[in-house]
Amino acid sequence: MGKMTGFMEYDRVDGPVVSEEDRILNFLEFHSLLSPEEQQEQASRCMDCGVPYCQAGTMIAGMASGCPLHNLVPDLNDLVYHGCYEQAYKRLSITHSFPEFTSRVCPALCEAACTCGLNDAPVTTKENEKTVIEYAYEHGLVEEKIPQERTGKKVAVVGSGPSGLAAAQMLNRRGHLVTVYERSDRVGGLLRYGIPNMKLDKSVIDRRIKLMEAAGIEFKTSVNVCGNKKINTRFADKVTYISAEELCAEYDAVVLACGASNPRDIKAPGRETEGIYFAVDFLGKVTKSLLESDLEITNELRELVEDKDVIVIGGGDTGNDCVGTSIRLGCKSVTQLEMMPKAPDTRLDSNPWPEWPRVCKTDYGQEEAIYKFGSDPRIYQTTVKEFISETVKDEKGKDIKKLKEVVIQSLEPKKDENTGRMMMVPVEGSEKTVPAGLVLIAAGFLGSESYVTEAFGVEVDGRTNVKTAPGHYQASDKIFTAGDMHRGQSLVVWAISEGRNAALEVDRYLMGY
Repeated sequence: MGKMTGFMEYDRVDGPVVSEEDRILNFLEFHSLLSPEEQQEQASRCMDCGVPYCQAGTMIAGMASGCPLHNLVPDLNDLVYHGCYEQAYKRLSITHSFPEFTSRVCPALCEAACTCGLNDAPVTTKENEKTVIEYAYEHGLVEEKIPQERTGKKVAVVGSGPSGLAAAQMLNRRGHLVTVYERSDRVGGLLRYGIPNMKLDKSVIDRRIKLMEAAGIEFKTSVNVCGNKKINTRFADKVTYISAEELCAEYDAVVLACGASNPRDIKAPGRETEGIYFAVDFLGKVTKSLLESDLEITNELRELVEDKDVIVIGGGDTGNDCVGTSIRLGCKSVTQLEMMPKAPDTRLDSNPWPEWPRVCKTDYGQEEAIYKFGSDPRIYQTTVKEFISETVKDEKGKDIKKLKEVVIQSLEPKKDENTGRMMMVPVEGSEKTVPAGLVLIAAGFLGSESYVTEAFGVEVDGRTNVKTAPGHYQASDKIFTAGDMHRGQSLVVWAISEGRNAALEVDRYLMGY
């Protein structure tokens, strides 16, 4: 280990964060790093404990404890402490494909399982990781090596999110010829159009893609693998269509990494009213506009949100992103509805370390709402009962139903007599009507999109995730799957882990070893 008494000598210190007052004026990243010397001091807090749960990536009580990629965290922290950043990058690269992504958007499963965090603040492993990868880029250490020999085997990866990119990277390194198909106009999938620019600047994606292209990976954007021109393609103006049969005929293996991109809807009266969007469509629309305007906020975006009362349905990360995005676009107010009760502020005895801490987290969007409007935007145990519209005329004089208000209703937990499960049920007489000019549905996802799974003829489970044998990634002959499409809606770090593991199985399938 590094400094044996570091965890006793130094308090945890995070990198500088731009104030809410300044950061809501733009869509720039707002987390900075400490100086190398300060980061080394933070890394010295690592205890090199006997059982490093930080790198275990195991399931405890149904939740992940530690890094699913099994990054060698104590080793990495020790190298950072000694200022050996090149060696730290090499060590990190053994297990990790894209540290630049997770060091920005991961909820830090490693830190939640840190032994130092049992009685004190955990080690700043996430920021240590970011320091290492940014040092590596700055000093030209990051590269995607071109294989000396090619196998002649061709692999198609459908989807360019984190799992698809990880699978493509590993298969290319093994010498296979890899082509990645993306239905949007730019590479990145969830990373590009599901995560706002202030959390993950899109230039971070672009610099990695440039390296992967130089190493021989081919990316084909605005291509929808379905062979059906009636299928809507998000975030692409002109789309080419290709069938599953064509893909299977041309390639020796196909990896489906299309994500759990089927959003959960809110089936309340008035749902057809104009002014109600799925969160992923809203966030993607904003990102696409910003990319095309060099991060300038266009009049179109302002008209979408400015001076409107925004209701966000969903209390997760995506809901929080909607809150932060709406504030940057000048909303009049923002309210975030959460179906479940508020989590405790500190761990309960029933949720001991090293389990994932089920505690209330106030994220950047909520912080900005508190600054801007003076209160936390979240209302717990609440849902929408009805969307209320008013009839107005559009630019062509046609009558349209425009969102005016929503009726919200309180929920309470009750045990289902048949299943014994706790359910959130409406409280009679708790209805309240509130103004709403824009509603964003961030209620999670229901799994893979049926047009893809049907096109490839793969079996799905009860949650519409692509079905494979436990611990495996092959769905049928030639067809493999990875990421959210395989395990359901999850984290970027899990998607990368799935992509790497799927690539290993594809390689064995192609080569026999």
